[in-house]
Amino acid sequence: MDVGMMMIFTNYGWDDCPDRQVWEEELRLARIAADSGFDCVWSAEHHFNDYSFVPDNIQLMAHLTALHPDIDVGTAAVILPWHDPLRVAENAAVLDLLSKGRLRLGMGRGLARREFEAFRINMDESRGRFDEASAMVVKALETGFIEGDGKFYKQPRTEIRPRPEYGFDGRIYAVASSEDSIDSAAKLGAHMVMFADRPWELRKPGIEKGRELHRQYHGTEPPVPMLTDFCVCGTDLAATEDEARRYQGKFVESNFYHYEFLGDHFKNVKGYDSYQQKAEIARSTGVEGAVKGFMQAASWGTPDKVLRGLEARRELLGDFELNVAFRFGGTPYAVAERGLKLFAQEVLPVLKSWGPATSAAA
Repeated sequence: MDVGMMMIFTNYGWDDCPDRQVWEEELRLARIAADSGFDCVWSAEHHFNDYSFVPDNIQLMAHLTALHPDIDVGTAAVILPWHDPLRVAENAAVLDLLSKGRLRLGMGRGLARREFEAFRINMDESRGRFDEASAMVVKALETGFIEGDGKFYKQPRTEIRPRPEYGFDGRIYAVASSEDSIDSAAKLGAHMVMFADRPWELRKPGIEKGRELHRQYHGTEPPVPMLTDFCVCGTDLAATEDEARRYQGKFVESNFYHYEFLGDHFKNVKGYDSYQQKAEIARSTGVEGAVKGFMQAASWGTPDKVLRGLEARRELLGDFELNVAFRFGGTPYAVAERGLKLFAQEVLPVLKSWGPATSAAA
């Protein structure tokens, strides 16, 4: 199994924690992951708020690829509606050249109204902008030329320099939380990226649909999805459950705040129907119900319990790549470092030993 570490860069709930400290500590976790046998370090893109502040994850990954030459680097994700696709293609080509083909390029369309408003981009346009821009970027990295004549991007045919040196086949990822996004990921031939925010039984139909659509569009077997997890790992099961309830719960709270899931604005935004349904569920169950569902999906507990949960997940869904965050929702650095090191020592070697899944889901 391919296993990465997710970097979020959050100080939600830490009123007295400087941004500089957040970044220094997250980079320290990246060094541990790079030295411990993880396959990739990943980062989100978010702006302006405590929830997460990584305004340029391609720039961050250029820094990390120089520090850690033996690990892949990934974006989960570059939010395309907030960028010019020409610049995304250029920056990705540069990073891939510097890293000697170690970039995994993940793309998404964005969800937070507050971020769209700051960038002066209409959320109604996000689906159209993503679909146009993602196709342009992928083709540019395949051919060395970018062009577009869509509604949003009138791009004259332009050569990408430095020229893309390494093929991106198998290294394109796309966030796929909604039905439209699952379809978009399949058209791109990308790995679907999903997050542990609800029980995996609820994700299974979407994953199976994405696989089916990929076969229809490309006539080949689909790449495995990447599942982003939020892990609290320790040696004492009861204590770790308390920590998980506290920090995974705080992360759910920050998620509700940042994306305004307790509001009703999604019903007025084009292309966000699935998030309106999630918002309605959130209002009916409250944060407490959402935390319960989150803890059913995410990993927590002793290494043995974490492994049993991942085993059951693979039995349900088939093969997947794993991307694990250890710091989120106010998790103290000491707890995140402890969990990362214990996971690396006792969980990672077992995951690395797994062969292809043999379940019906596979």
